Amino acid sequence: MTNEFTLEYSEELLSDKSVNAEQAIRSIIRTSVEVFAQTFIERHIRELEDPEGTINMKVHNIFISLLGEEIQYYTSLSRSLDSSLGNMLETMAINIAKFNFEVYNSVEGEISINQIDFISRILESYTRHPRKIPLIEDYQKLRTNFNPSQGKHTRKASDYYIIDKKTKSHFLIELKIGGDLDNKKARSEKEAILEQFAILANQLDKNEVIKIYFATAYNRYGEDKEWKQTRVKQYFAEEELLIGRDFWNFICKSKKGYYVVLDEYRKNSYLIKNSLNNIKKAYLK
Repeated sequence: MTNEFTLEYSEELLSDKSVNAEQAIRSIIRTSVEVFAQTFIERHIRELEDPEGTINMKVHNIFISLLGEEIQYYTSLSRSLDSSLGNMLETMAINIAKFNFEVYNSVEGEISINQIDFISRILESYTRHPRKIPLIEDYQKLRTNFNPSQGKHTRKASDYYIIDKKTKSHFLIELKIGGDLDNKKARSEKEAILEQFAILANQLDKNEVIKIYFATAYNRYGEDKEWKQTRVKQYFAEEELLIGRDFWNFICKSKKGYYVVLDEYRKNSYLIKNSLNNIKKAYLK
């Protein structure tokens, strides 16, 4: 995003009634980056002399170490940064969602054995040959086939169970930062989220909206490129995908939420760069 675009966008927002929402989201992002940069450097400096520290434990690959000290260090640090940054983005996204929705990390209620069997049959249809293309219509019967005599009380963890009180809409979101899943995990993720769907359907009014999504924080193929994660697409319908831009726009409740997130993150990214430079100085003396 160019500076010209940022300026034009900012001027447009000044006349927008939702400017307070944008300021709140920017504040969440700024605070998230500040806390991440501080805790990241503190952890790695604290572990400097610890042989079991995050970086020190990852430098013993003799085939990497023979390539030189700097490559050895950068290889170890990049793994730590990738993992830690992913955790920060997940937390940041949850905090943004809390500004616009009610957010929960679990779904609790009744689900019947016949519903569990029905979910299993749906998933099997996506693996048989010829494979069935996933559709939202596939699991709508879960809203009407609850059998109380077969019901059991259960609690299922959820990445995001969010409620839009204004529209009385319920959303179940499975977030994988980069979206990389193998077939086994893709199936289990869809199974878990369909069970959550059934539990909600059994306790909500039939007129209340329930939607499920598989989301990523960025498009691993490039933001304007086709998302080709076929392992996920085998189990999730196109309408169930919130990839990169679509995910951030959704939780920001704005068609321009993605650009606000990137703009504010970029403005504060120097804090992370400073932390990385200071860690480098400590480890590569």
